[in-house]
Amino acid sequence: MHAVDQRLVLPQTLDHGPSRPTLCRVKGSALPRFDRYVLSQLMVLFGFFALVLVAVYWVNRAVVLFDRLIADGHSAGVFLEFTALSLPGVIALVLPMASFAAAVYVTNRLMGDSELTVVQATGYSPWRLARPVVMFGLIVALMMSALTHVLVPASMAQLKEREVEISGSVSARLLREGAFLHPGPGVTFFIRDITPEGELRDVYLSDRRQDDREVTYTAERAYVVQAEEGPRLVMVSGLAQTLRPDTRTLSTTLFQDFTYDISTLIVQNQNLSLRPRHLPTWDLLTRPEAMAALTDVPLARINEELHGRFQQALLGLVAALIGFSTLLTGSFSRFGVGRQIVVAIFLLVLIKLVESAVTEPTRNNAALWPLIYLPSVVGVAMAVGVLHLAARPFRKPRGAAMTEVSA
Repeated sequence: MHAVDQRLVLPQTLDHGPSRPTLCRVKGSALPRFDRYVLSQLMVLFGFFALVLVAVYWVNRAVVLFDRLIADGHSAGVFLEFTALSLPGVIALVLPMASFAAAVYVTNRLMGDSELTVVQATGYSPWRLARPVVMFGLIVALMMSALTHVLVPASMAQLKEREVEISGSVSARLLREGAFLHPGPGVTFFIRDITPEGELRDVYLSDRRQDDREVTYTAERAYVVQAEEGPRLVMVSGLAQTLRPDTRTLSTTLFQDFTYDISTLIVQNQNLSLRPRHLPTWDLLTRPEAMAALTDVPLARINEELHGRFQQALLGLVAALIGFSTLLTGSFSRFGVGRQIVVAIFLLVLIKLVESAVTEPTRNNAALWPLIYLPSVVGVAMAVGVLHLAARPFRKPRGAAMTEVSA
């Protein structure tokens, strides 16, 4: 109680005048400070949970990228670039969970310290107590909007462009010294050493892609040059050995210089087509038919992507409201509010089930795009219903109450 009086600065005594005007004065002086206090607690805990969840998801994503990029011979700079470009998508994924966790934690602490009990004793209803939570949810929704409408599409488009660029990188796929590489089926490539000038020393290349012959090239030196038709490997002072399995004959050829086409060994990702998630929201909103033609997808897919970005931003508000309102129904108990937390998680699961149920219809029918907002509508309805339950709790039957009075 001492901590509550310091933080909220609630009045210790009330005037002896009419109760209703006095209550209005208490509200006018205490509630704005209470809103700021709860909102500050929510933002602090939201930042903490968001940081933890982003770190966990980002590390998992970084491990996958590290295995894929470093195994292909790319540098640490490329790895850091790819992890940075994937960060906005990770943040957009975890912010609703962070808002829910912050609302649950702050509400549980306020109830455990009896701060909500003191505030309710001055006449604050659950609807009024929810105002700082609504403000917090709107702030989270604005953050989510900036991510889903601006940062995530831009980062994914840049990530797609960089993936296409590095998929055709000769230096990353072939120029690795001291390792046997298999850039394609039936091809083995080895370089003993690479000089600072770019000269390859002691090169070994085995080509087994043709059924009627196996060709092995060895050279003292080699160079990678870029021709108009693609990259070429120029080998100097080498030997070519051709083995024909059908006749079991081996022929050898000495050469001073030999040019080998390595463009066929570099399988470049040619999937340059844009997808709806790469497009800006303004283009999806103003030119949906043109964007559908550009990405070669149905108009329903464009509508799903567009309205899904707005829907994803609303989930931060819905998650916070559900976490707060569900815990508000529990009374003080030395066993905590574990049951209410489980119920709140169950309500979130129901929202995700609704979201999964409307995905397929909205992708097949462009006229059903309003269904995309059904999870948020259901979530708000749940929060309103739970707040109504907290404001008007179940009462005993009238007969039982009269019996207690008579006794």
